[in-house]
This record gives sequence, structure tokens and C-alpha cells, in this order.
Amino acid sequence: MRALPAQGQDWPALKQALLDAKTRDYSWKRGRMAVFFYYLDEALERIQQEAYMTFWTENNLGQRAFPSLAKLEGEVVEMALSLMHAPEGAAGSFTSGGSESIFLAMLAARERAGKARPNIVMPDTAHLTFDRACWYLGIEPRRVKVDHERLSDVAAMAAAVDEGTIALVGSAPNYPFGGVDRIAALGELAEQHGLWLHVDACVGGFLNPFLSKLGVELPEWDFRVPGVTSISADIHKHGMAPKGASLLLVRDAALRQHHRFESSAWARGTYAAYTFQGTRPGGAVAAAWAVMMHLGEAGYLDCARRIMAARATIAAGIAEHAGLEVLPGNHALLVYRSTDPGLPIGRIATALDARGWLVSRQAEPDGIHLHLNPLHAEVAEEYLADLRAAVAEAREGAAPEMAAGRAY
Repeated sequence: MRALPAQGQDWPALKQALLDAKTRDYSWKRGRMAVFFYYLDEALERIQQEAYMTFWTENNLGQRAFPSLAKLEGEVVEMALSLMHAPEGAAGSFTSGGSESIFLAMLAARERAGKARPNIVMPDTAHLTFDRACWYLGIEPRRVKVDHERLSDVAAMAAAVDEGTIALVGSAPNYPFGGVDRIAALGELAEQHGLWLHVDACVGGFLNPFLSKLGVELPEWDFRVPGVTSISADIHKHGMAPKGASLLLVRDAALRQHHRFESSAWARGTYAAYTFQGTRPGGAVAAAWAVMMHLGEAGYLDCARRIMAARATIAAGIAEHAGLEVLPGNHALLVYRSTDPGLPIGRIATALDARGWLVSRQAEPDGIHLHLNPLHAEVAEEYLADLRAAVAEAREGAAPEMAAGRAY
């Protein structure tokens, strides 16, 4: 077990130790992974870093002490509400990530409903963070099989609703396949039963609006849909901000009271918070604000264009291989699989990994999952060249098969 050093060490040695620790990491800056990171270029990286460092020690819990953070957070929320067509009176909370945003949404749904044995109904493509939130909150998660298009089966979800149901969930898009659920039909179902409808747009919140501007056909998914109660949207995904920065947006500001904690049960007086965190890093808010203001609509549109160019190039290159199939989709998420028993996808994964690509394996169907971001437009041809070599190696049967089933 490592003990605290008796004497402190100088920063140059510590910095080198940190750099040495990273030598075995996959290179996100070279686009060698399609999960965990979102990157445009060094210019935006500098803005992220400098904005964060401008507020690196300020605590966003203390907005009375730091009214600057209250202003910046408010503007971030307002820009997101506008982007997602929220009505007058809508509001939001800045959180540490999608997990916290989803947690707070499920907490608010539970508290609003006040039912003894609550459950939520969702497609089985919904992120497992919902199950994790349910585990914490004493809610039963009900996963319903998706239809042949791998989208929400609204009739089957309706059949799963009962007197204990407090919320419905849809994704825009879902993470396994990149499909946008039938949010309009779910909104009708939610209004029919008086249920909270949460749209998980952690991936799509800052990408969907710009894909639509590029002519990508997406069903309506945001607050334009009657019945949508809340939306989670990660700024640290396609909002291009550094981690951790997400939003929980609600149709009516009054709904925030259902995830607000307040107590005076100690000597210090009243303590109140709308988020799971107490101390909140001011740097995350400042950096998110700076990135959104720097990119603007034109910058986000450019990011979306690069992502779709990468998708088109990679999908076309995969399709050139007999025995490989790209699953249908038109989003930043791309899944491909083998249709040839003589070409195991697990061997391709192993061969790609050996060439320095972090391979994200899909369990159902057995495949390879890519979550593309702007940088992949620059490395798409490099990926396809290594894929060609990986396919040849896999056909020779020399490489062992990488197992599927671990999402992260």
C-alpha cells in the first residue's frame, strides 16, 4: 500500500510522473477511440482550459458569494432551453453529468407522483443509468422490448403502465443504436395517464438541432412535443465542453421543486440545493459558457457536418467488405457487425485493438460500436485502412476473439 511521501516532491518530477502514467492510454487526441471523449481542435481545447482555470477554485454552491457563476449558469440554461424549444416559464439545473441529470429527473417524478410502489416504463435501449437511479431511489424499472426498428414500442409500453407508474422514458437518441424514440407518441401516452415523460438527450441535445439543419430527418423530440416534461442534455458530449457539464431541463420551473432539497436540521441554518452535489466546480460552468458562446450556431453546425462526414466515410468503407454490415441509422452512433461466420467480429476487434484503436464492443447484436465526434472526420481513412488489415487478419484466423458484452 502506498503511503504519503515523507517529503513533498517538485512539480517537474510530478508532471513527468503523470505523463509517464498516460503512456499506455489510448490516444483520444489522435481519434483512436470512439467513446469517452469529444474533441474538435487545439484552439477549442485552449478555450476550455483557460475558461475553466479562470474559475478553477470558485464553488458554484456559493452563488451569493459568486454572483458571476449564477449569471453564467443562468445563461447556459437559457441558451439550452432556447435550442430545445422550451416554452415560457421553463427552467433547468446545471449538473455534473448525464447520470446526475437523469437521477434528478427520476427523483422529481417520484416526488411529484407520491406513489407507494413507483415504477418507470422505458424501452430496453434506454441507458442503464435509469436502472441505477431506480436502484438508489426505490423505483422499479420496467424495460420493454423495442420494435423491429429498434425504437420504442409505444403500445407495449402502454401495456406496462399501471397505477404505480410515475414516468415514461424515451431517448433522443438511444445509445446502443442511435435511434430517436417515438417521443410524440410517448407524449400522448404520458398526457393520457398524467405521467412524467423524460427524454434522454444526453447524446443528442446539442447535436440533434444541427443535424436537422443539415437535412437529417429526425422525429420531433424536444419541448415542441406536448407531454415532454424534462430533458437531459450533456454539454460535455456534443456541446463540446469539458467534463463534467450536463443539464436537466424542465418544462415548468415549478417542477424543480420536486428535486430540491432543503433542511434546517442543524446549527448552521437553512441548506438548500437543486442538485445532488453540494460543492460544484465553478470552472465547469465557466468553460461550458465559454464554449457555447465561442462556437455559436455556426460552430455547432460545423461539428455536426464533420460528424456526418465521418459517418458517411466510415459506413461506406465498412460496406466494401463482404460479410460486414452497418446497422441502419443516421446519427453520431454507428454499429457494424459480421454476417459471415468465417469473419468473426471479435477477431476484427482484437486486430483493431492491436493497431491502437480502443474498440467498444456491442453485445446485441454482436458488433462494434462507434460514437463519432468531429475529430473522426480527420482519421476516418486511417481507421478504414486498419480495418482492411484487421479483416484480412481475422479471415486468416490468427487473432483471438475479443469478447463482447462490456459496454465501458
